[in-house]
Amino acid sequence: MRTARIATARARLRAASRIAALASLFLLVGGGPSGAATADELGHPSEATAAGGHPPGDWLVHGRTHDEQRHSPLTDIKPENVAELGLAWSYMTGTRRGLEATPIVADGVLYATASWSIVFALDAASGREIWRYDPGVPRWRLRFACCDAVNRGVALHDGRVFVGTIDGRLIALDAKTGEPIWERLTVDPDRPYTITGAPRVYDGRVVIGNGGADLGVRGYFSAYDAADGRLLWRFHTVPASIGGPHEHPELAEAARTWSKDSMFETGLGGTVWDAFAYDPELRLVYAGVGNSSVYDREKRSPGGGDNLFLASILAVHLDTGRLAWHYQTTPGEHWDYTATQHMILADLEIEGRKRPVLMQAPKNGFFYVLDRRTGELISADPYVDVSWATHVDPESGRPAERPEAHWSTRSAYVQPSPAGGHNWHPMTWSPRTGLVYIPSLSNAYLFAPDPDFQYLPGSWNTAEDLGAVTEEAADLADAIPFCSPSHLTAWDPVARRRVFRVNHDDPTPGGLLSTASDLLFQGTGAGDFAAYDARSGERLWQTQVGIGVMAAPVTYRVDGVQYVAVLAGMGGSHGGHYSQLDDQNRGRVLAFKLGGATGMPPVAPRPEGRVTVAPTTAPAETLARGRDLYARHCLFCHGIGAKSSGLNPDLRFTTPDVHARWNDIVLGGARQALGMPSFGDRLDDDEARAIRAWVIDRAHRRPDWLERAARVAGRYVCLPASWLTD
Repeated sequence: MRTARIATARARLRAASRIAALASLFLLVGGGPSGAATADELGHPSEATAAGGHPPGDWLVHGRTHDEQRHSPLTDIKPENVAELGLAWSYMTGTRRGLEATPIVADGVLYATASWSIVFALDAASGREIWRYDPGVPRWRLRFACCDAVNRGVALHDGRVFVGTIDGRLIALDAKTGEPIWERLTVDPDRPYTITGAPRVYDGRVVIGNGGADLGVRGYFSAYDAADGRLLWRFHTVPASIGGPHEHPELAEAARTWSKDSMFETGLGGTVWDAFAYDPELRLVYAGVGNSSVYDREKRSPGGGDNLFLASILAVHLDTGRLAWHYQTTPGEHWDYTATQHMILADLEIEGRKRPVLMQAPKNGFFYVLDRRTGELISADPYVDVSWATHVDPESGRPAERPEAHWSTRSAYVQPSPAGGHNWHPMTWSPRTGLVYIPSLSNAYLFAPDPDFQYLPGSWNTAEDLGAVTEEAADLADAIPFCSPSHLTAWDPVARRRVFRVNHDDPTPGGLLSTASDLLFQGTGAGDFAAYDARSGERLWQTQVGIGVMAAPVTYRVDGVQYVAVLAGMGGSHGGHYSQLDDQNRGRVLAFKLGGATGMPPVAPRPEGRVTVAPTTAPAETLARGRDLYARHCLFCHGIGAKSSGLNPDLRFTTPDVHARWNDIVLGGARQALGMPSFGDRLDDDEARAIRAWVIDRAHRRPDWLERAARVAGRYVCLPASWLTD
């Protein structure tokens, strides 16, 4: 009998396995710098120091150097004194959405971005605001942002600050004043494009990509002249049709990997929404390409095909934008396994000879080492639990997929989830330890096909049956908070093994920084910010900042003092729904130094939620319709089961005033200025009322047996996602 009960419970729990993934899925005194180091100076840390143009205490580009190693040569803060770190200053960003930016620091000025693509410049020693620029992004554009109104930072070049905006503009600002110099619209405004990634400047060329694949766009990245914003070249990652005409020759090759019946109307996806790197000697720009516009490969490209250049690493010539080589991490991309994750360039001694390599830990769970001159695969090994493939063939470079992971005709549990074994959070490489440090994740996901799927422009188009899964998982969302644990994984790319792992209780990992004193710095969604020994993983110092930390920290030196700075604010793909912290998410920049004694900014608690509306009398068919509509249009912002403990409102606790104005808000856009867009072009009055009825039903849903048992036990049960797939 006990065995039968366990099997029954386990079967019910399997239905909730995507909770963790959804939580993860909907889940940056004086005048400005007189100039910036050249691309050649920023190729590697040693070159930057030797060039003498800027001191090693600056952080001049997104990854500190164009190889994106995120490793600082500063050693004033070290294991022997790191326990003396304290807050030097703080700056309130004035925003309450996700903060993911990596600050840029030059000549004593710190430049960063807040939510809604707002840019600010601060005195890096005191936190005093020098200037602030708001590009005026219409708040309704949040509807087209898969993962919050985040921005990962700016680029600095020749006295100018460059930023991409959530509505697809690239803007050049005067670094001293914050005044706009030029602006270019980089996308079709009639398609749901966004920009959340940081631009890069390589030898006077501003490189920028975009996002929006989940909602239906065609991916590309572009290079603009830093002086006047003139478009220099553009590389499209997927073809617009089978027969062309194609914008560049590489698309003819790509078209041969798509079926003639492919869903070209969706744009096919392949957006380049985050990572770049650059080798100044080879003059190659490396770009990571994202997921498909429709996840289900059989619907997207009937008959199969690798679907180039989805989920690929591309190397293109800086001067022409022409392709040098490509490597596809997940041919026929089927699980939202983007290859947009952070890429690091380094020189490794492998089998007795020095190899110039590119390293990446993309979503699919394998750690790749490629020859960055040719794209040749050197190694690929799982750095987290992987169930969709057994291995990557060393000769062909192709993964050996497990048939059990295919979900076009039946549901399938898969590891990693669409949140990935590693998401956007930057990793770091230490040339001292020879290790790559990864903000990694453990998670599983249930893919369920939608046999009635139809493409709907501007809406989520994954081809999953989200309504059915919501029905199975919504009750359990309140009962069993499945662990989607995050960790700090130290990976040896030469020995091809994990050296150590630091486990975190929170599912949101922060980005990483390493230093030449063998320290690692990382925050978590639980509000911890800590320093670790880079050789052992031992935690040497920790502070609680009160709100979640997702962004990567930087370190810099001003007037002989070393600082460590990080942005704090939950949101994005991980923090939009589930948070261990009950706060109002007032974003901030925090800078620490030895002996710092400034008080931490206060944290305002979220008001306690309570149900204020009478139970619904809507019939079962209306509730079912509302559930399906909610899953298609609302789930990704407001959470499974209408439950959100993150930055978005928990709809179960909607006030009587909001209920009275429900259709004015949902259809009429009464709260667009607050980021709640109108869905009047997608829903009618009856459909909006059906969603409201289902939300009310969820608000009055009584705890099921699992939740009651957990409450009796005095705490919630937390089960690892891997337990579901054993």
